[in-house]
Amino acid sequence: MKSAAAQQQSVSAGAPAFVGGYQPRPLKFDPAKLDGLSERLIRSHWENNYQGSVKTLNALRPRLAAALADSEAPAAIYGGLKREELHRAGSVVLHEIYFDTLGGNGAAAGSIRDAITTAFGSFATWETEFRRIGMSLAGGSGWTILAYNLHTRSLNNHWAWDHMHGAAAGVPLLVLDMYEHSFHMDYGTQAARYIDAWFRNLDWEAIDRRYAQAIGAARS
Repeated sequence: MKSAAAQQQSVSAGAPAFVGGYQPRPLKFDPAKLDGLSERLIRSHWENNYQGSVKTLNALRPRLAAALADSEAPAAIYGGLKREELHRAGSVVLHEIYFDTLGGNGAAAGSIRDAITTAFGSFATWETEFRRIGMSLAGGSGWTILAYNLHTRSLNNHWAWDHMHGAAAGVPLLVLDMYEHSFHMDYGTQAARYIDAWFRNLDWEAIDRRYAQAIGAARS
């Protein structure tokens, strides 16, 4: 019978699912130049919350290999690790989309604006709903997500209480972080002012590129 160490090596060697090493993505914009979102806020969010999830995800992966190799470990313990892995993986993805869509002038344009108008009847209707979902999460936690669904081939706004909520087959195109760490430093409890500032800094070219990628995936 193999020792636990030998079993762990056979589980983890060369298997990306059990290896850490994920590197955080740098900010593509100068955080000192955003309109209404302070450099202090953005750097704290990026360094502490986003990178904290990257570090935790990297630490979890080899621990999963070790737990899998331990045949005596209760399944509930492994389930707890997998839940935390899902939570952290979602945090990494959503934070990277969040930061990637900042640094613009907030002017919506491109195919994504046309698609939003078609899906919601008007761009203003989409924005009204998106903002209302965001405010429904104010004072708590979660995300507002504009996603393209690869199965239904439709655009929808989604309410997400945490990093693990997401529509099946939904590809996030635009995400608004409503955890208090994303705005409290600048705005306290005035979440609506944060949402206003966030909209002013959106890079719609980045959102349009993500939409084009989702459409391409749906067609392939």
